[in-house]
Amino acid sequence: MTQRTLKLGAVLLGVGGPGQHHTWLNPEIPGDASVDIRWYIARAQQAEAAKFDHVFIVDSQFITPDSPNHYLNRLEPLTLLSAIAVHTSHIGLVGTLTTSYNDPFNIARRLASLDVISGGRAGWNVVATGDGGTAGNYGRAEHYDYTTRYGRALEHVRVVQGLWDSYEDDAFPRDKERGVFFDRSKQHPLNHTGEHFSVVGPLNLQRSPQGHPVIFQAGDSDEGRDLGASIAEAIFTHARTIEQGRAFAADLRARAAAKGRDPEQILIVPGISPIIAATDEEARAKEAELVGGKDFDRALKELGRPFGWHDFSRYDLDAPFPDLGDLGDRSFRTQAERIKKLAADNGFTLRQVVRHSIESRRSPFVGSPLTVANEIQKWFEAGAFDGVNVTVTVPSEFARFTDEVLPILRERGVARTEYESTTLRGNLGLPIPRNIHTAALVD
Repeated sequence: MTQRTLKLGAVLLGVGGPGQHHTWLNPEIPGDASVDIRWYIARAQQAEAAKFDHVFIVDSQFITPDSPNHYLNRLEPLTLLSAIAVHTSHIGLVGTLTTSYNDPFNIARRLASLDVISGGRAGWNVVATGDGGTAGNYGRAEHYDYTTRYGRALEHVRVVQGLWDSYEDDAFPRDKERGVFFDRSKQHPLNHTGEHFSVVGPLNLQRSPQGHPVIFQAGDSDEGRDLGASIAEAIFTHARTIEQGRAFAADLRARAAAKGRDPEQILIVPGISPIIAATDEEARAKEAELVGGKDFDRALKELGRPFGWHDFSRYDLDAPFPDLGDLGDRSFRTQAERIKKLAADNGFTLRQVVRHSIESRRSPFVGSPLTVANEIQKWFEAGAFDGVNVTVTVPSEFARFTDEVLPILRERGVARTEYESTTLRGNLGLPIPRNIHTAALVD
Protein backbone atom coordinates (compact mmCIF):
# COMPACT_ATOMS: atom_id res chain seq x y z
CA MET A 1 0.00 0.00 0.00
CA THR A 2 1.31 3.45 -0.95
CA GLN A 3 2.07 5.63 2.06
CA ARG A 4 -0.27 8.58 2.49
CA THR A 5 1.59 11.86 1.95
CA LEU A 6 0.69 15.49 2.48
CA LYS A 7 -0.84 17.23 -0.55
CA LEU A 8 0.44 20.73 -1.22
CA GLY A 9 -1.14 23.67 -3.02
CA ALA A 10 0.09 27.24 -3.48
CA VAL A 11 -2.58 29.98 -3.56
CA LEU A 12 -1.06 32.81 -5.60
CA LEU A 13 -2.40 36.14 -4.33
CA GLY A 14 -0.08 38.72 -5.89
CA VAL A 15 -0.47 42.01 -4.04
CA GLY A 16 -2.64 40.50 -1.29
CA GLY A 17 -6.13 39.18 -0.66
CA PRO A 18 -8.64 39.72 2.18
CA GLY A 19 -7.00 41.04 5.34
CA GLN A 20 -3.66 41.57 3.58
CA HIS A 21 -4.05 45.33 3.39
CA HIS A 22 -0.37 46.32 3.31
CA THR A 23 1.18 43.24 1.72
CA TRP A 24 1.77 45.05 -1.55
CA LEU A 25 4.18 47.47 0.20
CA ASN A 26 6.75 44.69 0.69
CA PRO A 27 9.79 45.46 -1.51
CA GLU A 28 9.82 41.88 -2.82
CA ILE A 29 6.38 42.26 -4.39
CA PRO A 30 6.03 44.23 -7.63
CA GLY A 31 3.21 46.76 -7.42
CA ASP A 32 1.63 45.03 -10.42
CA ALA A 33 2.26 41.45 -9.22
CA SER A 34 -1.39 40.45 -9.67
CA VAL A 35 -1.18 41.16 -13.41
CA ASP A 36 2.50 40.28 -13.95
CA ILE A 37 2.72 36.84 -15.56
CA ARG A 38 6.42 36.68 -14.72
CA TRP A 39 5.58 36.85 -11.01
CA TYR A 40 3.10 33.96 -11.34
CA ILE A 41 5.49 31.83 -13.39
CA ALA A 42 8.30 32.38 -10.88
CA ARG A 43 6.06 31.40 -7.94
CA ALA A 44 4.76 28.33 -9.80
CA GLN A 45 8.32 27.25 -10.57
CA GLN A 46 9.24 27.85 -6.91
CA ALA A 47 6.35 25.60 -5.87
CA GLU A 48 7.20 22.97 -8.48
CA ALA A 49 10.81 22.83 -7.27
CA ALA A 50 9.36 22.04 -3.82
CA LYS A 51 7.21 19.25 -5.36
CA PHE A 52 3.88 20.96 -4.73
CA ASP A 53 0.82 19.28 -6.22
CA HIS A 54 -0.77 22.41 -7.64
CA VAL A 55 -1.02 26.16 -7.84
CA PHE A 56 -4.46 27.56 -7.07
CA ILE A 57 -6.02 30.70 -8.60
CA VAL A 58 -9.00 32.19 -6.77
CA ASP A 59 -11.38 34.45 -8.66
CA SER A 60 -14.58 36.48 -8.61
CA GLN A 61 -16.18 38.79 -11.15
CA PHE A 62 -17.55 41.63 -9.08
CA ILE A 63 -15.57 44.32 -7.29
CA THR A 64 -16.10 47.58 -5.44
CA PRO A 65 -13.47 50.24 -4.58
CA ASP A 66 -13.16 48.48 -1.20
CA SER A 67 -12.29 45.04 -2.58
CA PRO A 68 -8.89 43.56 -1.56
CA ASN A 69 -5.97 44.85 -3.61
CA HIS A 70 -5.46 41.58 -5.50
CA TYR A 71 -9.15 41.48 -6.46
CA LEU A 72 -9.11 44.97 -7.97
CA ASN A 73 -6.77 44.13 -10.83
CA ARG A 74 -6.02 40.48 -11.66
CA LEU A 75 -5.76 38.09 -14.58
CA GLU A 76 -8.46 35.66 -15.72
CA PRO A 77 -7.56 32.23 -14.27
CA LEU A 78 -7.38 29.97 -17.34
CA THR A 79 -5.49 32.49 -19.47
CA LEU A 80 -3.01 32.83 -16.61
CA LEU A 81 -2.71 29.08 -16.03
CA SER A 82 -2.19 28.37 -19.72
CA ALA A 83 0.85 30.63 -19.62
CA ILE A 84 2.16 28.87 -16.51
CA ALA A 85 1.57 25.49 -18.18
CA VAL A 86 4.27 26.01 -20.79
CA HIS A 87 6.83 27.04 -18.15
CA THR A 88 6.28 24.04 -15.85
CA SER A 89 6.13 20.27 -16.28
CA HIS A 90 4.59 18.58 -13.22
CA ILE A 91 2.67 21.01 -11.04
CA GLY A 92 -1.13 21.05 -11.26
CA LEU A 93 -3.01 24.14 -12.48
CA VAL A 94 -6.26 24.81 -10.61
CA GLY A 95 -8.51 27.70 -11.63
CA THR A 96 -11.74 29.06 -10.16
CA LEU A 97 -14.71 29.23 -12.54
CA THR A 98 -18.31 29.95 -11.58
CA THR A 99 -21.23 27.76 -12.59
CA SER A 100 -23.62 30.67 -12.00
CA TYR A 101 -22.36 32.88 -14.80
CA ASN A 102 -20.86 30.50 -17.34
CA ASP A 103 -22.37 27.98 -19.73
CA PRO A 104 -21.24 24.35 -19.46
CA PHE A 105 -19.96 24.08 -23.04
CA ASN A 106 -17.61 27.04 -22.64
CA ILE A 107 -16.33 25.78 -19.28
CA ALA A 108 -15.82 22.27 -20.67
CA ARG A 109 -13.87 23.51 -23.66
CA ARG A 110 -11.68 25.99 -21.80
CA LEU A 111 -10.75 23.56 -19.02
CA ALA A 112 -10.20 20.67 -21.44
CA SER A 113 -7.91 22.93 -23.48
CA LEU A 114 -5.83 23.72 -20.39
CA ASP A 115 -5.77 20.01 -19.57
CA VAL A 116 -4.49 19.06 -23.04
CA ILE A 117 -2.00 21.96 -23.18
CA SER A 118 -0.53 20.91 -19.81
CA GLY A 119 -0.54 17.16 -20.47
CA GLY A 120 -3.17 16.41 -17.83
CA ARG A 121 -2.52 18.94 -15.05
CA ALA A 122 -5.73 21.00 -14.98
CA GLY A 123 -8.12 21.37 -12.06
CA TRP A 124 -11.43 23.22 -11.70
CA ASN A 125 -12.38 24.97 -8.49
CA VAL A 126 -16.18 24.91 -8.80
CA VAL A 127 -17.94 27.90 -7.23
CA ALA A 128 -21.57 28.97 -7.32
CA THR A 129 -20.65 32.68 -6.86
CA GLY A 130 -21.21 34.42 -3.55
CA ASP A 131 -20.85 38.03 -4.70
CA GLY A 132 -24.44 38.95 -5.51
CA GLY A 133 -23.33 42.02 -7.45
CA THR A 134 -22.04 39.71 -10.19
CA ALA A 135 -25.61 39.45 -11.48
CA GLY A 136 -25.43 43.02 -12.74
CA ASN A 137 -22.41 42.16 -14.89
CA TYR A 138 -24.38 39.43 -16.65
CA GLY A 139 -27.64 41.20 -17.35
CA ARG A 140 -29.58 39.86 -14.35
CA ALA A 141 -31.66 42.04 -12.04
CA GLU A 142 -30.74 39.91 -9.02
CA HIS A 143 -28.47 37.07 -8.02
CA TYR A 144 -29.71 33.46 -7.99
CA ASP A 145 -31.08 32.22 -4.66
CA TYR A 146 -29.20 29.45 -2.84
CA THR A 147 -31.37 26.60 -4.06
CA THR A 148 -31.05 27.67 -7.69
CA ARG A 149 -27.31 28.34 -7.41
CA TYR A 150 -26.50 24.91 -6.09
CA GLY A 151 -29.00 23.05 -8.25
CA ARG A 152 -27.52 24.80 -11.26
CA ALA A 153 -23.98 24.02 -10.06
CA LEU A 154 -24.61 20.28 -9.76
CA GLU A 155 -26.23 20.03 -13.19
CA HIS A 156 -23.51 22.25 -14.69
CA VAL A 157 -20.70 19.98 -13.48
CA ARG A 158 -22.49 16.83 -14.67
CA VAL A 159 -22.96 18.35 -18.13
CA VAL A 160 -19.30 19.38 -18.30
CA GLN A 161 -18.18 15.90 -17.29
CA GLY A 162 -20.41 14.41 -19.96
CA LEU A 163 -18.90 16.71 -22.57
CA TRP A 164 -15.40 15.67 -21.51
CA ASP A 165 -16.36 12.14 -22.58
CA SER A 166 -17.43 13.20 -26.08
CA TYR A 167 -14.66 11.06 -27.57
CA GLU A 168 -13.57 7.58 -26.64
CA ASP A 169 -9.86 7.42 -25.96
CA ASP A 170 -9.01 5.77 -29.30
CA ALA A 171 -11.29 7.91 -31.47
CA PHE A 172 -8.36 9.36 -33.44
CA PRO A 173 -6.22 6.61 -35.05
CA ARG A 174 -4.39 9.23 -37.18
CA ASP A 175 -3.23 6.37 -39.40
CA LYS A 176 -1.58 7.98 -42.43
CA GLU A 177 -0.89 4.68 -44.19
CA ARG A 178 -4.60 3.77 -44.21
CA GLY A 179 -5.74 7.38 -44.50
CA VAL A 180 -7.87 7.06 -41.34
CA PHE A 181 -7.78 10.15 -39.15
CA PHE A 182 -10.96 9.62 -37.12
CA ASP A 183 -13.31 6.78 -36.11
CA ARG A 184 -16.83 8.23 -36.41
CA SER A 185 -18.32 5.54 -34.18
CA LYS A 186 -16.32 6.84 -31.22
CA GLN A 187 -17.68 10.39 -31.17
CA HIS A 188 -20.71 10.85 -28.88
CA PRO A 189 -23.10 13.81 -28.65
CA LEU A 190 -24.45 14.54 -25.18
CA ASN A 191 -28.05 15.53 -25.97
CA HIS A 192 -28.66 16.80 -22.43
CA THR A 193 -31.91 18.49 -21.47
CA GLY A 194 -32.28 19.41 -17.81
CA GLU A 195 -33.77 21.93 -15.43
CA HIS A 196 -31.10 24.57 -16.06
CA PHE A 197 -29.29 23.62 -19.27
CA SER A 198 -29.84 22.12 -22.69
CA VAL A 199 -26.61 21.05 -24.41
CA VAL A 200 -26.31 18.94 -27.55
CA GLY A 201 -22.54 18.41 -27.82
CA PRO A 202 -20.20 16.80 -28.60
CA LEU A 203 -17.19 18.74 -27.37
CA ASN A 204 -14.59 19.26 -30.09
CA LEU A 205 -11.61 18.11 -28.03
CA GLN A 206 -10.16 14.78 -26.93
CA ARG A 207 -9.62 13.70 -23.33
CA SER A 208 -6.24 14.43 -21.72
CA PRO A 209 -3.88 11.84 -20.16
CA GLN A 210 -5.73 12.23 -16.84
CA GLY A 211 -9.17 11.82 -18.42
CA HIS A 212 -10.89 14.79 -16.77
CA PRO A 213 -9.58 17.85 -14.93
CA VAL A 214 -9.68 17.34 -11.16
CA ILE A 215 -12.76 18.84 -9.50
CA PHE A 216 -12.07 21.10 -6.52
CA GLN A 217 -14.87 22.80 -4.61
CA ALA A 218 -15.33 25.23 -1.75
CA GLY A 219 -18.53 25.84 0.20
CA ASP A 220 -19.43 25.48 3.87
CA SER A 221 -23.21 25.87 3.74
CA ASP A 222 -25.36 22.75 3.88
CA GLU A 223 -25.94 23.12 0.14
CA GLY A 224 -22.22 23.67 -0.44
CA ARG A 225 -21.27 20.55 1.50
CA ASP A 226 -23.82 18.49 -0.38
CA LEU A 227 -22.44 19.75 -3.68
CA GLY A 228 -18.89 18.90 -2.60
CA ALA A 229 -19.96 15.44 -1.50
CA SER A 230 -21.60 14.93 -4.90
CA ILE A 231 -18.91 16.14 -7.29
CA ALA A 232 -15.66 17.18 -5.58
CA GLU A 233 -12.40 15.28 -5.51
CA ALA A 234 -10.69 17.90 -3.35
CA ILE A 235 -12.32 20.37 -0.95
CA PHE A 236 -10.86 23.81 -0.32
CA THR A 237 -11.92 24.92 3.17
CA HIS A 238 -10.77 26.63 6.37
CA ALA A 239 -10.52 25.19 9.88
CA ARG A 240 -9.26 26.89 13.03
CA THR A 241 -8.72 23.76 15.12
CA ILE A 242 -7.95 20.09 14.64
CA GLU A 243 -11.39 19.26 16.00
CA GLN A 244 -13.09 21.49 13.43
CA GLY A 245 -11.00 19.97 10.65
CA ARG A 246 -11.82 16.41 11.70
CA ALA A 247 -15.53 17.20 12.01
CA PHE A 248 -15.61 18.80 8.55
CA ALA A 249 -13.77 15.87 6.95
CA ALA A 250 -16.03 13.33 8.66
CA ASP A 251 -19.17 15.18 7.57
CA LEU A 252 -18.07 15.48 3.93
CA ARG A 253 -17.05 11.84 3.72
CA ALA A 254 -20.28 10.65 5.34
CA ARG A 255 -22.29 12.67 2.83
CA ALA A 256 -20.20 11.28 -0.04
CA ALA A 257 -20.68 7.70 1.15
CA ALA A 258 -24.44 8.29 1.38
CA LYS A 259 -24.34 9.30 -2.29
CA GLY A 260 -22.61 6.06 -3.26
CA ARG A 261 -19.13 7.55 -3.62
CA ASP A 262 -15.87 6.23 -2.18
CA PRO A 263 -15.26 8.69 0.69
CA GLU A 264 -11.53 8.06 0.56
CA GLN A 265 -11.40 9.64 -2.89
CA ILE A 266 -12.17 13.08 -1.44
CA LEU A 267 -9.20 15.13 -0.28
CA ILE A 268 -9.59 17.86 2.35
CA VAL A 269 -7.12 20.69 1.64
CA PRO A 270 -7.71 23.85 3.74
CA GLY A 271 -6.00 27.16 3.14
CA ILE A 272 -3.28 28.15 5.60
CA SER A 273 -1.03 31.19 6.09
CA PRO A 274 1.98 29.98 8.08
CA ILE A 275 4.18 32.51 9.88
CA ILE A 276 7.75 31.24 10.23
CA ALA A 277 10.81 32.71 11.95
CA ALA A 278 14.02 31.41 13.51
CA THR A 279 12.33 30.94 16.89
CA ASP A 280 8.78 30.62 18.19
CA GLU A 281 9.14 33.93 20.00
CA GLU A 282 10.20 35.75 16.84
CA ALA A 283 7.35 34.19 14.89
CA ARG A 284 4.78 35.27 17.49
CA ALA A 285 6.21 38.80 17.44
CA LYS A 286 5.99 38.75 13.65
CA GLU A 287 2.36 37.65 13.87
CA ALA A 288 1.54 40.39 16.39
CA GLU A 289 3.07 42.96 14.04
CA LEU A 290 1.06 41.66 11.09
CA VAL A 291 -2.23 41.60 13.01
CA GLY A 292 -1.58 44.97 14.64
CA GLY A 293 -0.71 46.51 11.30
CA LYS A 294 -4.00 45.62 9.64
CA ASP A 295 -6.11 48.56 8.53
CA PHE A 296 -9.27 48.82 10.66
CA ASP A 297 -11.13 50.90 8.09
CA ARG A 298 -10.33 48.40 5.31
CA ALA A 299 -11.44 45.55 7.57
CA LEU A 300 -14.70 47.42 8.23
CA LYS A 301 -15.29 47.70 4.50
CA GLU A 302 -14.39 44.03 3.86
CA LEU A 303 -16.89 42.99 6.54
CA GLY A 304 -19.56 44.10 4.10
CA ARG A 305 -18.68 41.52 1.44
CA PRO A 306 -20.67 38.56 2.89
CA PHE A 307 -23.65 40.92 3.06
CA GLY A 308 -23.49 41.99 -0.60
CA TRP A 309 -20.90 44.71 0.17
CA HIS A 310 -23.19 46.36 2.70
CA ASP A 311 -21.75 49.69 3.92
CA PHE A 312 -21.05 49.31 7.64
CA SER A 313 -19.43 52.74 7.90
CA ARG A 314 -22.92 54.26 8.33
CA TYR A 315 -23.27 52.75 11.83
CA ASP A 316 -21.96 53.77 15.24
CA LEU A 317 -18.96 51.53 15.85
CA ASP A 318 -19.64 51.29 19.58
CA ALA A 319 -23.37 50.58 19.35
CA PRO A 320 -24.66 46.99 19.29
CA PHE A 321 -24.10 45.18 16.01
CA PRO A 322 -26.90 46.30 13.68
CA ASP A 323 -29.98 44.20 12.96
CA LEU A 324 -29.50 43.21 9.31
CA GLY A 325 -32.54 40.99 8.86
CA ASP A 326 -32.05 38.63 5.94
CA LEU A 327 -29.24 40.68 4.39
CA GLY A 328 -26.65 38.30 3.00
CA ASP A 329 -29.10 35.55 2.02
CA ARG A 330 -28.20 35.95 -1.66
CA SER A 331 -24.50 36.52 -1.08
CA PHE A 332 -22.19 34.53 1.22
CA ARG A 333 -25.07 33.37 3.39
CA THR A 334 -23.18 30.98 5.68
CA GLN A 335 -20.50 33.54 6.44
CA ALA A 336 -23.09 36.28 6.97
CA GLU A 337 -25.09 34.10 9.36
CA ARG A 338 -21.93 33.20 11.26
CA ILE A 339 -21.13 36.89 11.77
CA LYS A 340 -24.67 37.68 12.93
CA LYS A 341 -24.59 34.77 15.38
CA LEU A 342 -21.17 35.78 16.72
CA ALA A 343 -22.46 39.28 17.46
CA ALA A 344 -25.72 38.07 19.02
CA ASP A 345 -24.13 35.35 21.18
CA ASN A 346 -21.46 37.67 22.56
CA GLY A 347 -23.30 40.99 22.62
CA PHE A 348 -20.61 42.46 20.40
CA THR A 349 -20.58 46.00 19.09
CA LEU A 350 -19.72 46.60 15.45
CA ARG A 351 -16.18 47.57 16.51
CA GLN A 352 -15.78 44.30 18.39
CA VAL A 353 -17.00 42.29 15.39
CA VAL A 354 -14.42 44.00 13.15
CA ARG A 355 -11.68 43.42 15.73
CA HIS A 356 -12.72 39.78 15.93
CA SER A 357 -12.54 39.49 12.13
CA ILE A 358 -8.97 40.80 12.25
CA GLU A 359 -7.93 38.56 15.14
CA SER A 360 -9.61 35.48 13.68
CA ARG A 361 -7.20 35.51 10.75
CA ARG A 362 -4.45 34.32 13.10
CA SER A 363 -2.85 31.12 11.85
CA PRO A 364 -2.51 27.92 13.90
CA PHE A 365 0.84 27.45 12.11
CA VAL A 366 3.12 30.01 13.75
CA GLY A 367 6.64 29.36 15.01
CA SER A 368 10.05 28.05 14.07
CA PRO A 369 10.30 25.69 11.10
CA LEU A 370 10.30 22.74 13.52
CA THR A 371 7.22 24.02 15.37
CA VAL A 372 5.29 24.61 12.15
CA ALA A 373 6.32 21.20 10.76
CA ASN A 374 5.24 19.53 14.01
CA GLU A 375 1.84 21.24 13.92
CA ILE A 376 1.20 20.36 10.27
CA GLN A 377 2.12 16.74 10.95
CA LYS A 378 -0.14 16.71 14.01
CA TRP A 379 -3.16 17.91 11.99
CA PHE A 380 -2.35 15.58 9.11
CA GLU A 381 -1.99 12.46 11.25
CA ALA A 382 -5.12 13.37 13.24
CA GLY A 383 -7.14 13.34 10.02
CA ALA A 384 -7.94 17.07 10.13
CA PHE A 385 -6.73 17.44 6.55
CA ASP A 386 -5.08 15.59 3.68
CA GLY A 387 -3.05 18.57 2.57
CA VAL A 388 -2.78 22.35 2.71
CA ASN A 389 -3.12 25.28 0.33
CA VAL A 390 -0.41 27.74 1.33
CA THR A 391 -1.08 31.45 0.71
CA VAL A 392 1.75 32.91 -1.39
CA THR A 393 2.61 36.59 -1.64
CA VAL A 394 6.16 37.45 -0.46
CA PRO A 395 8.63 35.05 -2.19
CA SER A 396 11.08 34.86 0.74
CA GLU A 397 8.26 33.99 3.16
CA PHE A 398 7.14 31.20 0.86
CA ALA A 399 10.76 30.05 0.66
CA ARG A 400 10.86 29.68 4.44
CA PHE A 401 8.09 27.12 4.09
CA THR A 402 9.56 25.29 1.08
CA ASP A 403 13.19 25.38 2.23
CA GLU A 404 12.89 25.06 6.01
CA VAL A 405 9.57 23.37 6.89
CA LEU A 406 9.19 20.89 4.04
CA PRO A 407 12.61 19.23 4.50
CA ILE A 408 11.56 18.27 8.03
CA LEU A 409 8.31 16.77 6.76
CA ARG A 410 10.14 14.95 3.97
CA GLU A 411 12.62 13.43 6.39
CA ARG A 412 9.68 12.08 8.39
CA GLY A 413 7.98 10.66 5.29
CA VAL A 414 5.04 13.07 5.58
CA ALA A 415 5.78 14.97 2.34
CA ARG A 416 6.98 13.57 -0.99
CA THR A 417 10.56 13.83 -2.17
CA GLU A 418 9.72 13.41 -5.89
CA TYR A 419 6.66 13.57 -8.10
CA GLU A 420 4.94 10.25 -8.71
CA SER A 421 3.32 11.33 -11.97
CA THR A 422 3.19 13.98 -14.67
CA THR A 423 -0.58 14.46 -14.16
CA LEU A 424 -2.41 16.19 -11.34
CA ARG A 425 -4.56 13.10 -10.70
CA GLY A 426 -1.50 10.91 -10.54
CA ASN A 427 0.17 13.10 -7.95
CA LEU A 428 -3.00 13.47 -5.87
CA GLY A 429 -3.55 9.70 -5.93
CA LEU A 430 -6.92 10.03 -7.68
CA PRO A 431 -8.15 7.55 -10.29
CA ILE A 432 -8.67 8.41 -13.96
CA PRO A 433 -12.45 8.64 -14.56
CA ARG A 434 -13.73 5.90 -16.85
CA ASN A 435 -15.05 7.22 -20.12
CA ILE A 436 -18.82 6.77 -19.84
CA HIS A 437 -19.03 5.36 -23.38
CA THR A 438 -16.12 2.95 -22.99
CA ALA A 439 -17.44 1.92 -19.57
CA ALA A 440 -20.86 1.17 -21.02
CA LEU A 441 -19.28 -1.19 -23.52
CA VAL A 442 -17.24 -2.98 -20.83
CA ASP A 443 -20.08 -3.20 -18.31
